[in-house]
Amino acid sequence: MSKLKIALLLGGISGEREVSLRTGSIIYDALDKNKYEITKYDPKTDLKKLVDDILNKKIDLIFPALHGPYGEDGRIQGMLDMLNVPYVFSGCLASALAMHKVKTKIIAEAAMIETCPHAIINKDEKFNLDIIKKEIGLPLVVKPVELGSSVGISIAKDDKELEKAIKLGFKHDKSLMLEQFIQGRELTVAVMGKEGRGQALPVVEIKPKISKWFDYRAKYEVGGSEEVCPAKIPDVARDEIQDLAVRAFNAVGCKDLARADFIWIEKQNKFYFLEINTIPGMTATSLAPQAAKAAGMEFSDFLDKLISYNLG
Repeated sequence: MSKLKIALLLGGISGEREVSLRTGSIIYDALDKNKYEITKYDPKTDLKKLVDDILNKKIDLIFPALHGPYGEDGRIQGMLDMLNVPYVFSGCLASALAMHKVKTKIIAEAAMIETCPHAIINKDEKFNLDIIKKEIGLPLVVKPVELGSSVGISIAKDDKELEKAIKLGFKHDKSLMLEQFIQGRELTVAVMGKEGRGQALPVVEIKPKISKWFDYRAKYEVGGSEEVCPAKIPDVARDEIQDLAVRAFNAVGCKDLARADFIWIEKQNKFYFLEINTIPGMTATSLAPQAAKAAGMEFSDFLDKLISYNLG
């Protein structure tokens, strides 16, 4: 039996390139070489070769280990659709919607999923911070609208920090979301399955150790955070957040795997949806693979499952 020829995409040109290179290398090491013939492609340097190899039928399936713009936002997915080659993770539209934090909120709210109050400011337009502070209040979480891995995100507790946070955010994106900071426990739920048929994995609680919140350092530095999986929460809360995650997955139109992030106010048993990641961290110790392991899947089996959704 011939091996499945997989193109593993890693690197790319976004601000999350280094994370993608790390993710891709770990996925490469974990994939079963007895089942798959794997070739690495970096879209920054190998895009023409990738297209040529697809057109010459040298590739059966694409596995994108890409993060951020041009990898996770629907652009490369649209190109792969035009080339008529199957790929792991969400399609063009779902990827674009999930990458745009504001549009994701609109879809979540339409699916009766509560989100944090927010405002949008654009670099090339006038905006009134006094009105935003009056309507939403401080502290505010300042987020680039289309970026992941907590790049460019800050929490501003006063006017000086807000000015600094906006300046940083505009270095990464022309549009920023100023979101009400809600103090609570950070929970995340990975959802697996074909489009419209997502199933939730065990809930993970994130406890940052070197930062006050789950920022870039807490995500990627060794010992930066503690992840508790399954999260130690009541069954009723677990069932509710898993249901919310599946609803978000299905509403956005995700497939294969996505990870929905929430803030939970324990006393009120109230959940606030933050975002959904269509290509979540994919190292063996990342949140989604940890949840899969808690559900009984080792990392290589987890990758096999994602691939299997796209065969036949």
